Amino acid sequence: MRWKKTLQLVDVHCEGEIGKVITGGVVGIPGATMLDKMNYINEVDDSLRRLVVLEPRGCLQMSVNLLLPPTHPEAHAGFIVLQADKAHPMSGSNAICVVTALLELGMVEMQEPETTVVLDTPAGLVTARATCADGRCVGVSLDMVPAFVEQLDFAFETPQFGVVKADIAFGGVYYALIDVQQTGLSIAPENARALAELGVALKDVINGQIRIQHPLYPQIDSVAYVMFRNRLGDALYQTCTTLPPGRVDRSPCGTGSSANLATLAARGLVDVGSRLKSRSTIGGEFDIELLGKTEVGGRPAVLPRVRGRAWVYGIQQIGVDPDDPLAAGFMLSDTWGAGFPKP
Repeated sequence: MRWKKTLQLVDVHCEGEIGKVITGGVVGIPGATMLDKMNYINEVDDSLRRLVVLEPRGCLQMSVNLLLPPTHPEAHAGFIVLQADKAHPMSGSNAICVVTALLELGMVEMQEPETTVVLDTPAGLVTARATCADGRCVGVSLDMVPAFVEQLDFAFETPQFGVVKADIAFGGVYYALIDVQQTGLSIAPENARALAELGVALKDVINGQIRIQHPLYPQIDSVAYVMFRNRLGDALYQTCTTLPPGRVDRSPCGTGSSANLATLAARGLVDVGSRLKSRSTIGGEFDIELLGKTEVGGRPAVLPRVRGRAWVYGIQQIGVDPDDPLAAGFMLSDTWGAGFPKP
């Protein structure tokens, strides 16, 4: 064996959503901030992302979280979410995976009954409070970045359904939140393929008809995901976040649930102290709480708290042989479906 690069990863999932964590083998990524580092991966050199996320070492149904030294002195660690399409600034399920790995591997000292971990992300600082017992991280609460509404009831034209309405909101990335009843589908495991393909298609349609830009981070300037939602009760929402190139989030999605909370607050349906549950396509749940209100660039915003669980299920070491012709990874349309890149 003659590897020219070696990486250590921890296998973790959050309510079924795989969020592996790179714990060793990456010396550093250029950039003064986590946002700079994410942009470097997306715009200059994405070889690491391709190596760990694409086949034959990865697959579409997973994320890989790159641990880095924080750029803020108050943070314990920085991380960037690597996915099949590109690097992303923040993810609630992935942050829960990262905190669980940091504590259960001893990279951050675990304190029972609660350990506070501050994460440096491209979307800002995220404070996590982990409930710990018997050497195990049994739950993680995330004080998410401020979430705000860009536009309620944004009407856009679609080839399938005519005019569809979506709430455009930021919860760590920009979301288009669409009441699933408009599509004629329900959020259920048997509809995952149809919802995934539809969500990715609608994302492109929406981005072609709207112009958005984060008031503090101008590089964040497009809808990243479509989340389908279904209100099951006063405090229970079914959620299905669709991710490029065409799959659904297995978890209830922390950033999407934060964006949804912002839309509910903008409509006066929730206020400080309100608690909700977000339920995923496969039945996993996150607890969502509205901690307070603030402003982002002069816009009303909410401070969400998201609580969920993750499990470490393995430790992995991968490497690259200098003669491996597939070191850059590959893609096939059998799994990418309609999201397969056009030549």
